[in-house]
Order: sequence, then structure tokens, then C-alpha cells
Amino acid sequence: MSKSPRQMTLVAFLQAQNCSNYAGSWRHASSMTDYLSPEYYQRIARTLEAGKFDMAFFDDRLAMPDIYGDGHQDTVKYGVRPIKLDPTTVLMAMAMATSKLGLGATYSTTYYEPFHVARLFASLDLMTKGRVAWNVVTSMNNSEAANFGRSEHLEHDLRYDRADEFMEVVMGHWDTWQEGAIIADKAAEIFADPEMVKRLDHQGQYFNSRGPLTVPRSPQGHPVILQAGQSGRGLAFAARWAEVVFCKYPALENGKKQYQALKDGVANAGRDPDSLKIAPELKIIVAETESQAKEQRDYIASLSRPIDGLIMMGETLNIDFSGRPYELPFTDEELAAMSWQGLRDKVIQISGKKNPSVKDFVEASGRGTLNDGPVFCGTGAQVADQMEEWFKSACDGFVLSATSVPGTYEDIVRLVVPELQKRGLFRKEYTDTTLRGNVGLAKPRAGDWRRKN
Repeated sequence: MSKSPRQMTLVAFLQAQNCSNYAGSWRHASSMTDYLSPEYYQRIARTLEAGKFDMAFFDDRLAMPDIYGDGHQDTVKYGVRPIKLDPTTVLMAMAMATSKLGLGATYSTTYYEPFHVARLFASLDLMTKGRVAWNVVTSMNNSEAANFGRSEHLEHDLRYDRADEFMEVVMGHWDTWQEGAIIADKAAEIFADPEMVKRLDHQGQYFNSRGPLTVPRSPQGHPVILQAGQSGRGLAFAARWAEVVFCKYPALENGKKQYQALKDGVANAGRDPDSLKIAPELKIIVAETESQAKEQRDYIASLSRPIDGLIMMGETLNIDFSGRPYELPFTDEELAAMSWQGLRDKVIQISGKKNPSVKDFVEASGRGTLNDGPVFCGTGAQVADQMEEWFKSACDGFVLSATSVPGTYEDIVRLVVPELQKRGLFRKEYTDTTLRGNVGLAKPRAGDWRRKN
């Protein structure tokens, strides 16, 4: 029997707020403004399901951006991601409007308890019939710490050490109910086999948690695990735990190296490299003609403001750029303290400077502009050409960001998806009812993760 052709995984990168991760998107003339209503997110969900997307997932932070200038005034005034609804609540609104689309939400291992996260995501997975993913993050800044009664954010590698144990506890709780535990024999008056429901009794360095979990296993075993770490420690965490990795490639050649490094890391962690899907972030600007697409790109680029990038960098690096001389190099100590080490390393690489300045961060990072990552711009066929080239050598699919909402996704579904389908690179119909089934991930049984770690 011939092997089925390899197909792309397509994921929409969403924000439960007034704009996409491109802060200027709220200024776009066609962006909808009912982002505080369920209809806004359900509209997006229906569009994505019509386009047979594997999944939509929500990024999140646990604080309003308020590090730049030591206050939230500019964030609120200029609409730089000041609103952050709880993504799991929004996820369920989208789930009620769809039946096949996978749905992911970000939840932090630094500011929640493992039992709570295990129970929440297991419940979501049951209520969506196996369509949920958890995007595992360690959070980023002191503003988040302050909202949870902490004086400062944990050091980078320590956050990941804690996250490793957090994952052990969550996965352990998901295993406390084995498959087939529920018998529901009314005549015998036996609801479930007590031998198939166990306490966890975890006692570790960071967490103690007894169990059993109060939520049985879902149709897909347990929620899909997403992860986006780009630092060395983050990549090690992804190699151990992730099933889908959301990453950023500055360019194709860089992406080929990063793709291979991630796959090698998974193999070195004792897992099958094919059990990990790697999907770089990408912005798509597509129109019926190349000239129309370029006009759209020029218009979209004009929507960004310098304040957008400064506020967003402060949030992700945990550094206030406002009072610093523009060309003063950061010291080694200051660079080591930055929260998002992947972004820091990108700026060092692109600028060619061991100790970059604020100016270097603004110019090399592209934060808040279209230059913070690849943009595929053109007709549906031209965009599909670029996606096909990347897919064949550097990724398993793409995480697609929006520059207007819902217009970006409507354009992709109308103009790009049919091109990918015509080339056999993307499905024409969903093949399964669960997220795992559609992404091509195996259904785990209780205890599988222990045998692979």
C-alpha cells in the first residue's frame, strides 16, 4: 500500500483582544470591532473550519503591557494589546459554532496550579469531543508576577525547570483514569472500576498533588501539547513534551537548520521525530493580482506606529526601553536578565553586535511591524509557491497570523487554500473528528508519556 502524501498542518494564530499579534491590525479599515462579543470569534471559527484548518489557538499574557514608561497609559491610548480575555472561555464560544476545528489556548505553568490546568483542559477536551490543545508557556514579565502576588518574575531557566515538573503532574493527573474505567452497569450498581482510577500522590521539588483527577480521559486521550520556546532551554522543553511547536524562522535557510535541530532534539529525548509537528509563524497578504497584494501590504505596513514595537518589546523582554539612551549598548548582565531569550538572540544575530542597543532591538526585531517575521505576499498561486518551498524542506505546516480580522483568514481560505488543495498539499475534507486525528498525531494511552520520557 502506498504511503499517503505528506500534507500541511495549518494553524490560525489568534488573540482574544482588540487586535491580532500585529498591533496595528485594529486600525485596519476592514477589521471588525465587536471583539468583546462571541459572534466575533465564532465568525472567525466558521471561516477557518470552512477552510479545513487544523486548529486555531490563542496566545495570551496575564497582564496589560505596562513596562514601557512604567505605566499602561500608552498601551491603552494606542490600543497595543490592552485587552486580554480568558482564552479558554472564548475557545468554548468558538467550539459551539464548529464541529471539526481544533482549538488551543495558552495557559501558564508559572501562575497556575497543575491540578487546575489538568482539570480545565480535560473538561474542555470532553466538551469539544477531543478538539482541544494546550499551549504551554512559562510567562514573561514582572507585570504578570505582580498580578499574582509575586514581587518579580522567575529567572528564565528556573521557569522551565518548574515547568518540567508541572508537566509531569498534569500528565500524571490525566493518567489517573485509565481507558475503559467507566462501566456504568446499572443492574450491578457499578459505575466505574476503582482499580482503573488511581491517586497520583506526586511529591516533588515544586509541587505536591494527590488526585485522582475528577475528569475521565477524552476521545483523543489527552489534549494536544503546543509549545513555542525558542531558547536553548525552551527547545529542550519542547523536545521532551511538545506535539506541535510554533516557532519563528527569520528566513528559509535558518529554518532548515532549526527544523533539523528540533527533530534531532526529539530523537535524542527518546521520542519519534514524526510525533512532533513544527510550524513557523507566517503572515500572508494575498489578493487576486500581485499589484493588489502589494498595495495591501503597503497599506498594512502604514498601520504600525513606533510606540507599538516599544511597548511590545518591553512586555516580552521585561525591560523598560523608555528612559534609556537610544544607542547605549546593553550590558551582559542586562541581556542575561531579558525574559524572551529567543528574541534577544535574534537581535544579536541580525545586528551582529554582542551588546545591542535599543536602536538595534527596534531595527533588528521588527516588533510591532510587518518586519518581525516572514510575509508571503502575492496571488494565491504565488503564496502557495512559497509555502510549498518551505514545507518541502523546513516545516510540517504553518501558524498564520492576521493583519486584519477576519479579512486575513477569509482571503487565505478563498485564495490560498484552494491552491494548496489542488497541489495535494492540504486536505479537501477533515479526516477525523479529533484534533489529533486531523493533525496526524497518535492517540496516547494512559502512561504512554512515562515510557517516552
